[in-house]
This record gives sequence, structure tokens and C-alpha cells, in this order.
Amino acid sequence: MAFCIGELSNIPAGKALITEINGTSIGIFFEDGEVYAVRNVCPHKLAPICEGAVCGTMLPSKPSQFEFGLEGKVLRCPWHGWEFSLETGEALFGISNRKVKTYPVVVKDGMIYVEMG
Repeated sequence: MAFCIGELSNIPAGKALITEINGTSIGIFFEDGEVYAVRNVCPHKLAPICEGAVCGTMLPSKPSQFEFGLEGKVLRCPWHGWEFSLETGEALFGISNRKVKTYPVVVKDGMIYVEMG
């Protein structure tokens, strides 16, 4: 079932629009032209993850080299800094096999719809 969240223009730049659907807190993000919906619970210690930063991260690289990437694609937990992909919900770089729950999103006529089964 798809739930209408509101207008795309209501999502604050660089932050989540946090809303509730059927008692579940969801963060809606608009980054680089893409819209993401994430359950607002970190699987590590149940922090409100959608209050964390959307950022990039250090990528695996050769010794003595530092490569930064994935800008605007990483959600960092505000409590302990665990990082997750906004696209898939997967924890980055093997820190855990836990994932944050993500939901499919459709934007139609400027309105955001989140699909929740």
C-alpha cells in the first residue's frame, strides 16, 4: 500500500522529513535528485538514525592513500557513527550484517508516496 507523505518541496535540504506511517517513524530524504525512505531506527542501539547526517565516507583504498566518496549516499547514526547506504540500507564496509529498513518511494506530480507492505 502506498502512503502519500506530502510535497517533495517540503523536504529540508540536507535533512530528513520525519513522519509517521501506521505508527512507524520514517525519514524521507531528497539527495542529488533521488528520494529515499528509511525507518527511523538504527539496528545497532535503536537510535533515531534519521536525525543523523547525510554525508559521504572514506572508501577502501591502498595503504597511505585516502579516498573520500559516496557523498550524499550515506546516512550516519547520530549516536555511534555507524554508516548505512541510503539506497540499500546496508551497513558500510562490513561493520555489521544489520541493515536499516528502507522503503520504495515514488514521486508523482511533486507528491511523495512511500510503499509499505
